[in-house]
Amino acid sequence: MKATTSIEETPTELIVGLKIRELRNQRRFSLRTLAERSKLNINTLSMIENGKTSPSVGTLQQLANALEVPMTAFFESEPVSKRVVFTNHDRRPEATFNNAHMQHLGKDLAGNIVQPFVVTLEASAGSGERMIVHTGHEFIYCLCGKILYTIDEIDYWLEPGDSIVFEAHLPHTWKNLAEKQSQIILILYPADQHEEPGGRHFTYETL
Repeated sequence: MKATTSIEETPTELIVGLKIRELRNQRRFSLRTLAERSKLNINTLSMIENGKTSPSVGTLQQLANALEVPMTAFFESEPVSKRVVFTNHDRRPEATFNNAHMQHLGKDLAGNIVQPFVVTLEASAGSGERMIVHTGHEFIYCLCGKILYTIDEIDYWLEPGDSIVFEAHLPHTWKNLAEKQSQIILILYPADQHEEPGGRHFTYETL
């Protein structure tokens, strides 16, 4: 029987590294080819594949785009499509990538049309200076803390209970303004189900 990898049993870095290597081999990309497509240093990519470093969510976004897969592909080794997904509050598929802790609420949902996350952000975590643009729509609900979203050059401050939804082709960035952790519900609804905008919302400063 083929062994499967469990996030609960295996460190996040190793799961992600093995999955990236598997996807790269499926596409017959060399390590150098993937490094060029993702704009990552080849040595950094090698360390990620070997589980020797933990990539930021932004780095995962670059790899997801280069491999043409949704970033949710890195959360599990054997995805199974479901029409209905129930997620128990204490059994959320999760991964920690430096300044963000992500809990995936739609694991295995068929089609990957809706991408819902609970995201816990460290103090001062942000998307960086680069403006984010992707297809579809984006919804954010602030659970705790204080988040600044800048959308099409207009600032929006989100505190607990506040929410915002917008057309995601509008240039946007965000930052946790709280001196402690902030937590949001982030729901992405890309127009192209193969697009994975999730990681674009996290800083690229890690690697």
